[in-house]
Amino acid sequence: MKQPEDQVYIDKVKRGDSASYAFLVDRYKHMAYTIALRVMRNAEDAEDVAQEGFVKAYQQLHRFEGKSKFSTWLYTIVYRVAITKLEQKRVATVSIYEEMAETYPRQHQTTQLEHLQVSDQQKYIKEAVGRLPATEGLLITLYYLDEKSIREIEEITGLSEANIKVKLFRARKILEEQLRFLL
Repeated sequence: MKQPEDQVYIDKVKRGDSASYAFLVDRYKHMAYTIALRVMRNAEDAEDVAQEGFVKAYQQLHRFEGKSKFSTWLYTIVYRVAITKLEQKRVATVSIYEEMAETYPRQHQTTQLEHLQVSDQQKYIKEAVGRLPATEGLLITLYYLDEKSIREIEEITGLSEANIKVKLFRARKILEEQLRFLL
């Protein structure tokens, strides 16, 4: 488990060894970026958000009490930074993919995903997740890719357990439709 090892580095940083923070950044940078990307939907903005999240976490590390995993605490910060940035930059958009998916014939429900190579499957799944609404994409990523529990997702996002379960259910349905459309 990562938590005890994380605590060693957190304690070093709290004692003034700021170089030890690099270990934590390196360990969690990919998922922090993924969370930011799911919310921001733009690689450059996601990089900025992830970086700002790590900076804020460093600045607030003295407040980390270890009641949750460090990763959960960090991802909460990254998520909140992303939501704040997104609200500042909100622009009304309409997705033509959703409209096309609604009109796409239902008879194409064969399991075409089974016919693809693993790399192709990952590509289509990643694209389909990218087409989900930001919150649902984040929830799918946290639950299935990062294997976070509903409780940990609740801490990260601030959403209720019931809301998370409903959004995950809806996200899986939308994901299925998107995969049908893509395939």
